[in-house]
Amino acid sequence: MANARDRDIGMYQQITRRDFINGIALPIGGAMTCPRTARAHQTQGSSGQEANYPPARTGMRGSHDGSWEVGHQMRDQRGWNLGGATDTGERYDLVVVGGGISGLAAAYFFLTYAGPDVKVLILDNHDDFGGHAKRNEFHYNGRMLALNGGTLNIESPDRYNGPSLALLEAIGIDLERFLVDNSESRRMYQRMGLGSAYFFDRETWGVDRLVKRGGSPGYTADFLSQTPLSNAARQDLTRLYETTLPDFLPGLSSAEKKERLAKMSYTDFMLNLVQVHPEAMWFFQNAGHSSFSVGADALPALFAWEMELPGFNGMKLEPTPGGVLSDLPGGQHGRQRSGDQAVHFPDGNATITRLLVRWLIPTAVPGNTQEDVGDARVNYGLLDQAGQSTRIRLNSTVVNVKHRGSKSSQEVEVSYVQGAQTHQVRGRACVMACWNTTIPYLVPTLPRQQREALAFGVKAPLVYTSVAVRNWQAFRRLGVSRITTPTMYHTRIRLDEAVSLGNLRHAESPDEPIVLSLARYPSAPGRSKKDQHRIGRQDLLNTSFATFERRLRDQLGRVLGGGGFDPLRDIIAITVNRWPHGYAYTYNSLYDPMEWVFTSTDKRPCVVARQPFGKISIANADAAASPHTDAAILEAHRAVQEVVQRRAMPTVGA
Repeated sequence: MANARDRDIGMYQQITRRDFINGIALPIGGAMTCPRTARAHQTQGSSGQEANYPPARTGMRGSHDGSWEVGHQMRDQRGWNLGGATDTGERYDLVVVGGGISGLAAAYFFLTYAGPDVKVLILDNHDDFGGHAKRNEFHYNGRMLALNGGTLNIESPDRYNGPSLALLEAIGIDLERFLVDNSESRRMYQRMGLGSAYFFDRETWGVDRLVKRGGSPGYTADFLSQTPLSNAARQDLTRLYETTLPDFLPGLSSAEKKERLAKMSYTDFMLNLVQVHPEAMWFFQNAGHSSFSVGADALPALFAWEMELPGFNGMKLEPTPGGVLSDLPGGQHGRQRSGDQAVHFPDGNATITRLLVRWLIPTAVPGNTQEDVGDARVNYGLLDQAGQSTRIRLNSTVVNVKHRGSKSSQEVEVSYVQGAQTHQVRGRACVMACWNTTIPYLVPTLPRQQREALAFGVKAPLVYTSVAVRNWQAFRRLGVSRITTPTMYHTRIRLDEAVSLGNLRHAESPDEPIVLSLARYPSAPGRSKKDQHRIGRQDLLNTSFATFERRLRDQLGRVLGGGGFDPLRDIIAITVNRWPHGYAYTYNSLYDPMEWVFTSTDKRPCVVARQPFGKISIANADAAASPHTDAAILEAHRAVQEVVQRRAMPTVGA
């Protein structure tokens, strides 16, 4: 029966598949014990050239095979044997470890402040630049489709800091023009009458049922009548939205209530104070996923109030003053200000990284406008050429960073592995734009207190899965553009936002191909936030692509089947963006000191961790304890300022 079901959902269709066991790609010999694991078909409708182009590679992406093995080996053996390292003879003014947004921004700021004659090398362990801001690109019947493989958008641009706004302007981003150009298309789904829905799965409710929501806040009587919820749960959901609730903490001032709510999870608040039926919590159990990669059990109730979740309308809480929560560096989890629109390019913030690379290496990214970068094809062969002011060296995992002599030395030696060979380059300065947790292994001479601070945070795991489909008639027939599936493998399914960038055009008809966006946040409810992140990370590393494919095909078939969707017929290609180390760790008042959450105190681990060490500076989103793009850019600006301020030397050639 299992094999028949696999055939029904299209497990044997010709799309790219790369299978993993415990995160390790199986060799051809693996087919002897698992016949499917050796197959690697070309993406249907794509040429071989496109399949070899990093953004167009499908299967398991994100922290892809080949990007993490050397790092894990270095971690397990507590260092790297540098005895066989080869000195390339290259000398740079700045070596940047990490080619994500922060690393690319560091190169931009350094060239801006130190002048175009300086030489910069960026090293990254992935086969593509951008870090989490990756692009998923698909080609079908002569048409290019794209979606974000990681970093989603420019959230709350009105809160962006000065250096971030200056960088966006310098590389050619015009947010207002983009919003104006897409003002009509962004409302396309709404004009078509496509709304949102919940899918009640049979494993949880005994029945598979899609129920469309109305346009008003809360849950209408018509919606509730179609659900498998008990009468008690329906009454509680009605009570949450249609009545003024009691003050559940009477006799306390607003400040005292907020302090209590900061130390209470949203689950505890709803079940124990509001006393909603447990079935009603099904709707809110994943409330913290998109921001924190944990659910309501690890989400402080105060954060839930800030996110405008229900249960607080009788609490008489005073508005949060400016400078708290939403206005911390990077903007953490406050309400958006009136009129403040998030900006989502078709490929998310990969548009930013592509424009940054164009600014750094103009020959590598053709074109000269924001719009023409949409369908620009990056020439990866031009990223690492002698004579350029900036070189980007991919598939290069850094394993050691040290001063030549004492930390007052004039040079930093950076060792990296490319292929099976360890190489070394030198720089007059180094910016570590990689994850905080890796830095103590790369720079073991750091002071103990700083190493401990760098190791404090545990990055949040997450998965963005992109599924290219032949058309989206099933969504039209069902009348939805997004579906919440709280207890299924992926917890949401949605059509990509209806925006275009130059010749990268969004589908205007349900008959056209489109990319679906699915999300998964592996966690372990009931455990601490850090433990949930660790358990979720291991879950991702232990999950094969075949498991992802089977689960999502089954899920799409069940959720969209009522609209005529057939996973065997309709799926073109699948890209699973696996991020075991995803969002930067953000402070949480359930587990961390209150002052770390609500003030910018220098005692926070992220501040202790980011202190310069000789000629080594640290720049990444972890350094701000914020997962947002402007936080990563701001930390790059700070790190480069440290480099420039201590830089009193002539430039060198590569």
